[in-house]
Amino acid sequence: MEKLIITAAICGAEVTKENNPNVPYTVEEIGEEAESAYRAGASIIHLHVRYDDGTPTQDKERFRECMEEIRRRCPDVIIQPSTGGAVGMTDEERLQPVELFPEMATLDCGTLNFGGDEIFINTENTIKNFAKVMNEKGVKPEIEVFDKGMVDLAVRYHKQGYISAPMHFDFVMGVQMDATVRDLSYISRSIPEGSTWTVAGVGRHQIPMAVVGIIMGGHARVGFEDNVYISKGVLAKSNGELVEKVVRIAKEIGREIATPEEARKILRIKYKG
Repeated sequence: MEKLIITAAICGAEVTKENNPNVPYTVEEIGEEAESAYRAGASIIHLHVRYDDGTPTQDKERFRECMEEIRRRCPDVIIQPSTGGAVGMTDEERLQPVELFPEMATLDCGTLNFGGDEIFINTENTIKNFAKVMNEKGVKPEIEVFDKGMVDLAVRYHKQGYISAPMHFDFVMGVQMDATVRDLSYISRSIPEGSTWTVAGVGRHQIPMAVVGIIMGGHARVGFEDNVYISKGVLAKSNGELVEKVVRIAKEIGREIATPEEARKILRIKYKG
């Protein structure tokens, strides 16, 4: 079985210090949280950025500052900016971090309900354009999947030449798709041969889904973006604490942890230094 790639989604766009006072906002805080996750065993930092007051932004210069701070602390970690941003942002806003030529970035392959009246819109033209821009800049997309139809769309766009193989998927469980072994098993068997995948369980599903993913041979994402608790009712002190928990579980099961260099080989991406 391949070594386990752990992704740390360190802050997201929605969770706030009211949910957990350790959620990072400032450049320094984001750097500290990335370093805590990296030192614990994460090889990928999934990155949203905030202004100092916590307001989410896709501003290219804010991403640049945060990425430079992360690289200063963790020179070899893979930084994976989000192109999802926050609900209501324009495509132009959302694409800004790709202009910084990261090794990876997220590519959401469908529209979904986020709860209440919030709809995260990704039209066919949006998806194709984002994929085209990533291809032009040598950025590997992580295909964000919230239901089975998004896998089918990604495969269709691959056949049309918009997304290159081998594809890497992130299955987000517990938002639009149930966080069950049944659903993860089904969707992980729906992707093309040679693809890789990560599972991200939301809220209380984070650690259980990570465990299932580890056993099934996939990879795992944890972090404050999706879950602020280390156990029921107990707030996590850092993203590193959440990564440490997954590392302990993986080692008990007998799955080794991938370094950033090993993660690059597994995902077939080139180190941009």
